[in-house]
Amino acid sequence: MSRTPLRQDAPAWPRALALVPLLTALLLAAPAHADGVPDPGAPHAVSPAPAGTPTGDAGAGKTVFDNQCAACHTATPGRNGFGPSLAGVVGRRAGSLRGYHYTDAMAHSGITWTAPEIESFLASSTAKVPGTAMAVSLSDPKARADVVAWLATLSGPANDAQAAAPAPAPTPVRGGPTQAELLGAARDRASWLYASKDWSGQRYVDLAQITPANANRLRAECIFRTDRSGATQSNPLVYDGVLYFTSEELTFAIDAATCRPRWTHRWDIKDGALSRTNRGVAIKDGRLVRGTPDGWLIELNMADGSLIWQRKIADAKSSQYLSMPPLIYENLIIVGPAGADWGAKNWVGAFDLVTGAPVWRFNVIPDDGEPGADSWPSAEARAHGGGSLWTPFTLDAERGVLWVPVGNPAPDFYRDVREGANLYTNAALALDVRSGRLLWHRQFGPADDHDRDLSQTSPLFSAGGRRLIAIGGKDGLLRVIDRDSHAQLFETAITSREGFDAQPTPEGVHSCPGLLGGLEWNGPAYSPRAHALYVSSIDWCGTFTRAAQPPAFVANAHYYGGAVAPDPADRRKGWIQALDATTGKPRWKREWPTPLTAGIVATAGGVLFTGDLDNNFLALDAATGRTLYRFNTGGSVGGGVVSYEIGGHQYVATTSGVVSGFFGGTGTSAIVVFGLP
Repeated sequence: MSRTPLRQDAPAWPRALALVPLLTALLLAAPAHADGVPDPGAPHAVSPAPAGTPTGDAGAGKTVFDNQCAACHTATPGRNGFGPSLAGVVGRRAGSLRGYHYTDAMAHSGITWTAPEIESFLASSTAKVPGTAMAVSLSDPKARADVVAWLATLSGPANDAQAAAPAPAPTPVRGGPTQAELLGAARDRASWLYASKDWSGQRYVDLAQITPANANRLRAECIFRTDRSGATQSNPLVYDGVLYFTSEELTFAIDAATCRPRWTHRWDIKDGALSRTNRGVAIKDGRLVRGTPDGWLIELNMADGSLIWQRKIADAKSSQYLSMPPLIYENLIIVGPAGADWGAKNWVGAFDLVTGAPVWRFNVIPDDGEPGADSWPSAEARAHGGGSLWTPFTLDAERGVLWVPVGNPAPDFYRDVREGANLYTNAALALDVRSGRLLWHRQFGPADDHDRDLSQTSPLFSAGGRRLIAIGGKDGLLRVIDRDSHAQLFETAITSREGFDAQPTPEGVHSCPGLLGGLEWNGPAYSPRAHALYVSSIDWCGTFTRAAQPPAFVANAHYYGGAVAPDPADRRKGWIQALDATTGKPRWKREWPTPLTAGIVATAGGVLFTGDLDNNFLALDAATGRTLYRFNTGGSVGGGVVSYEIGGHQYVATTSGVVSGFFGGTGTSAIVVFGLP
């Protein structure tokens, strides 16, 4: 991971010399899989040596080592060169040698240097580790085997010394944000304490230093760029001058003003992982909580990233993974699994903040005898009924009501095997936050066969003496509902809706939105000053087909019952618009050349901040939608965008990098921080 300064005043030769240990460290720094993504089922599995691999000669290997490796590495325990000592390297975990300062990339690579791993690296470091700057290539299989054989003779002393060294004392868990700070998060100018700013999900910050008059003077203050090119959909959090975000199974803490790294934590995937996308963390009382791709809920110390506890709560064997940002209220961590597209049977649950112990659970696909079970034709259909939790929840803390958006049923495109309304899929749920008891629900897409998840139950806001909530999703509609009377104030289309109800057929039907349309993982922003909702959306249609025969559920495989062929990429686009928050009448609307999935920030200064898939960070005039500023971040902008104040200076931070396998994108996962000169 690197922090990229915008000025590099040092002469060239010290920077070049500094690359020597960096390049050496990279030898141990990279992912174990050639595409940079560890195999989900066995992330550090050792591949057997290819048939015919020669037996190594340790004596000959020492000669090769002396010629090729000794300029940077020693073979003496406790004595490092430009690179770490290789005494005891066989079987050693990358980055674990005490007394040597590794790069973050190496320290969190997750590689264990078994003989086959070393041999494949020596064959071609750049093929084994795409992007490494240290070019190593021993084309002779015999020479590689000889080096590995000699390195194996060096095991023992270094490992023994490490085993004898006492483990460092754990860092005390202390600090905030406190319950009071979380309750006041909407008014907090210095922090961004929840995925959508605060529990109401308004994505509004009371900062006015950046205005339409000066936004064109914005500049990038700093860049923190990782070595990861996975999905970048994280919603960063900011507290006490530190910004926290995720990229797949990695969690980062960086200085929110300078991008200097504080710490990095890598979760070692223990089980199968259906998807590695992660959308962020939750923080409280010095504790950071997140889900992992293989279904673990983990808690880290905000001070240093050390693991406090871990609990397995979901499983790929049950077609589940964890991608949503949790919500922490009082002593409860509230979260749920995704995996509907693989035939999961999902739930939302609460876990104790200090111990991780389960407290309550609500089944979004009901069990036998539970309310809603009769909306399914059979227990077998419910066993793989879907209902993903993958986007932020909202919370009315004053009334103790948790609002939950539930995703699509499964199989996605073949509803004949699940005749009925399929509760509680595509429904907005109101739950008692302390018990999980269902208070109210409304389904906004019963018997869905187009994968049109309800993805947003936010923001919560009040107007004209009424408590309101905005609800929307991939169906391309935004509604505002009275939270008390449940009356609907308005419903408006935010993207194209054509052939909407056309059921998939084996021959195929064209319908809008397609698989990727409407609102995805980021919801609208609300400005109490302008009394407006700001909504970005995706306009991308597709042709839906249904399988000729009912689909059979197969573990760890998509449970679709059909497919979608998206329209050509040159026909996809986005919309960004401002709506009156109680009537839905448009104030302005702009068509955009790319789909829009990034978060929107509304500010007291009358500026909106967001981004697009053409790598642009954007500042728009909230009154007109006019573009005030754009900056090419070097990667697609499809994740979170946040704003906060440090030392009297307003900053805006955006994620940047590849968006997803569906949307594509460019760039490694990064954070870019902006401010005025």
